[in-house]
Amino acid sequence: MPSIDVVLELSAEACLAHYEGRAGLVLARSLDGRRVRFPAEALRRVVTREGCTAPFAWSSPQKAVFRL
Repeated sequence: MPSIDVVLELSAEACLAHYEGRAGLVLARSLDGRRVRFPAEALRRVVTREGCTAPFAWSSPQKAVFRL
């Protein structure tokens, strides 16, 4: 299964926007320099009130395409 590693640095306000559904996509830069976007729903289990600053590995089925 292909994956991309990113480091997320989202403020509490940005996390709240994603959590409440006001923002549908997360835009990030991978560790190898690629720009990626993925559904904000993927972050719901890792978001805290303080925000989200952590490494994150996004995995996808083989036929999925990572958006650049």
